[in-house]
Amino acid sequence: MTDAVTKNIPRIRFPKRTSPYIFALYMATIMAFLMSLVITLAEFGMGPHYMENVMNAYQVAMPAAFVCILVVRPVVIRLVGLTVHGH
Repeated sequence: MTDAVTKNIPRIRFPKRTSPYIFALYMATIMAFLMSLVITLAEFGMGPHYMENVMNAYQVAMPAAFVCILVVRPVVIRLVGLTVHGH
């Protein structure tokens, strides 16, 4: 999309202090869905109810992933600081 087109689209912008929570929400949403796809395929195979099973798994996985990311994020930031030069 060009800048002229995107200028007319209203956006919700959150304060900078919410960045860790927005990051966790996006990360949890994407990773829980991808993992639900993979684990459902591995467990049940590709059948007629595949996407229904994926979405059932996702309903449990997404909130769990969100909480886990919030808990683990500070640990990961610390580990990156210990292992990457210049942090």
